[in-house]
This record gives sequence, C-alpha cells and structure tokens, in this order.
Amino acid sequence: MKKFLITAGIILAILTILVVVFFAGVGYYLSPQSKLEKTDAIVVISGGQTTSRADKGIDLYKQGYAKNIIFSGAALDDGPSNASAMKQQALEAGVNENIIHTDEASQDTYQNAENSKKILEDLHEKKIILVTSPYHQRRAYETFKQVLGPEYTILNQSAFDDRWSKSHWWGRGFAYNITLSESAKLFYILVTGNYR
Repeated sequence: MKKFLITAGIILAILTILVVVFFAGVGYYLSPQSKLEKTDAIVVISGGQTTSRADKGIDLYKQGYAKNIIFSGAALDDGPSNASAMKQQALEAGVNENIIHTDEASQDTYQNAENSKKILEDLHEKKIILVTSPYHQRRAYETFKQVLGPEYTILNQSAFDDRWSKSHWWGRGFAYNITLSESAKLFYILVTGNYR
C-alpha cells in the first residue's frame, strides 16, 4: 500500500507539473517573436483582427524593414477581400501602391503560404517578416516554413490583439478557446505532417 501511495503521489506530481508548464508556457510557444532585421518583404495574412495585422505590417514597412508588402486573404463574405481591404488601409497610411502586392484568394493558412510563395518567386525575394495574430504565429510560421522551403528565411512579428495575452490566455473565453484550438491544430500538424 505504501508503494502504491508513493507511486500515485509521483504520478500526481508529474501531472501537476505538466499542467503548470502547459498553462505557463503554451502562450509563449504559440507566439514566437524574431529579432527584427531588414528583409525583402513583409507578408501579412488576414484573420482575427485583420486591421491590427495590417497596421503592424504597415508600421514595419515604414520603419524600413522591407521594400515590399504582401497582403494575403480572401473575402469573409461577398464584399471585398481582406487583402484588398488591407491594401486600402496601407494606401490611406501613405504607402506607395507600387510596393503593395495582394493575394485575394487564400482561405486558410496553407493557401496564404502557397499564394505568397508565388508572389515572392515573381519578386525574386527570399527573406520575409511574417505578420499575423500572436496566437496564430507559431502555426503560421510552421506552415510557411513547410511551403516555402529551406531557401527562405522567415522572421516572426505578431500584431497586437487585445483579446489575447500569452501570459494570461486562460483568463478570457476567446483567449482560452483560441489557445486550445491553435494548440490542437499545431499538435496535429507536427504529429501528422499534414499542413492543410
């Protein structure tokens, strides 16, 4: 009986540590951030808080971190595409139209990567800053890395999202749900190798 209690105690302690590590670390894992340096292009993919994502890409461009911006994302409804809306946002912010490139067809992260690669190939560019929401950054990075291949360099920079915090993601309904959802999707990708 004593051995059983000791074994049960050890198992409970290990499970407790794993839960604590998950809750404390998963937000940081989902949201990798790179040290900024000059690149060829900034790729902004649409999704949650698309306006904030576009703002981040525009700000990075204005700071001189790239010579081109790619906005990627289809329409959510029958209106203009997210890419078109982000382009308009950039134009209104004073960005030169000649350096803006759009992919208006992508409906998921894999398509964002595929269609952005076509634009990058046309531009002969190999080094990018990838901008998305913080909770989506890791999965987007892994997907782009798979699609673009080893000859590309990808730096990560997340846009601000007031609904999510990497250190306190469990405190709100949206943040909790999106963190578990992104973790599950990422786990699936890493285990199966299926990025679609």
